[in-house]
Amino acid sequence: MGDLAPQSDVASLWQATAGTRPLLSRLNGDRTCDVAIIGGGYTGLSTARSLAKAGLSPVVLEANRIGWGASGRTGGVVSGKFRVPFREIAARHGLDTARAMHDLGIDAIEHVGELVSDYGIADADYRPTGSLRCAYNEHTFAQLKAETAWLRETMGDTAVSILSADQVAAETGATDFVGGMLNTHGGVIHPLNFVFGIARGLQAAGVDIFEQTPVLRFRRDGAGVLVETPHGTVTAKQVVIATNSYSDLTSATAAVKTSIIPFRSAMIATEPLAGTAGARLLPTGRSYTETRRMMRWFRKSGDRLLYGGRGAFGKTDSESAFAALETAMVRQFPELADVRITHRWSGLVAMTIDSLPHLGRLDDRVVYSVGYNGTGVALASGIGRHVAALVTGQAPDLGLITALPLQRIPAYGLREPAVRLVAGWYQFLDAIGR
Repeated sequence: MGDLAPQSDVASLWQATAGTRPLLSRLNGDRTCDVAIIGGGYTGLSTARSLAKAGLSPVVLEANRIGWGASGRTGGVVSGKFRVPFREIAARHGLDTARAMHDLGIDAIEHVGELVSDYGIADADYRPTGSLRCAYNEHTFAQLKAETAWLRETMGDTAVSILSADQVAAETGATDFVGGMLNTHGGVIHPLNFVFGIARGLQAAGVDIFEQTPVLRFRRDGAGVLVETPHGTVTAKQVVIATNSYSDLTSATAAVKTSIIPFRSAMIATEPLAGTAGARLLPTGRSYTETRRMMRWFRKSGDRLLYGGRGAFGKTDSESAFAALETAMVRQFPELADVRITHRWSGLVAMTIDSLPHLGRLDDRVVYSVGYNGTGVALASGIGRHVAALVTGQAPDLGLITALPLQRIPAYGLREPAVRLVAGWYQFLDAIGR
């Protein structure tokens, strides 16, 4: 078997402020278990938790270190929304489906709080402060008003409300928004400490988690599956693929790789703002997003301001993307003009062709769950319960997540230029205010 050198952690704010890392080793030798889980992020660990509770023996195999991928790089926004609005889901697939998806999102948010409580992850610093979508022009503000009215009247969701331009300015400190939509569901979290805490809890419960153990390949072997890694094998009855946007690390997960468009999201973090004019910004501690298609988001972590956005391309960090973020941040918050940026990092968001997550089977021995489209903290953490249900022979009904097939990306080899073309079109629409 060949070797695959583990990759280093990114120099993110989360790595710099992380608490105790779980002490884990790589797999050496051979193991037998009920379920081999490829990927040690939120999905993989949550699945392992539910399988262990059901009396099965899972083994988690992480190619790098726990928190190396999206679970340790994300902005730490806990949200139950989907990229496809609930009103659009109702129009296309019926009101019952929209209600099921809406309830699933709320349930996923609540599960984050359950995990933090059950495992005592105090350093995850979970704050259920909600989120605010900030309208950058009257056209998008009208859309927010219509969406809010529909959610309240049709779905009975009283957690959403409309804020005026003055109210948004008081919330954010920015004066360039014409209004916004407040959603008191969800909040913010230290994502790396969250995934560390889950891993420590599973380890204490006797679940095997192996770091620096990439799965090179797996194959049917008698009544089970033989999973090969550089320094050992795992013989399991079933396999779960939980690699999401990092499904191209080895050929083992090639079956889902071609259904995902990895879209790079970049983030910057300021130095502590105490004693500066920037200290007054974002006083409520919520997360904030713009209504632009090429969305930017911002939030506080401690007394630092984080600012992120999509639109970075390629396989590595982009200095131009970081520079664009800093320019946008200072334009929005002039108080930060002389504030030092201490951390710059990026990670991959797993986009799917229909903008929805998917849970399903490749065959009778392989289950997958991928494609969170940028809202994976809650959804990936919550979906593990349903992955475990599918593994154990149940048929979980997760609305469109289980009803629709995972589609392959047409002309997958041309995905990067295609994404650039679409992103350019979105930037044009944002520029003209549509």
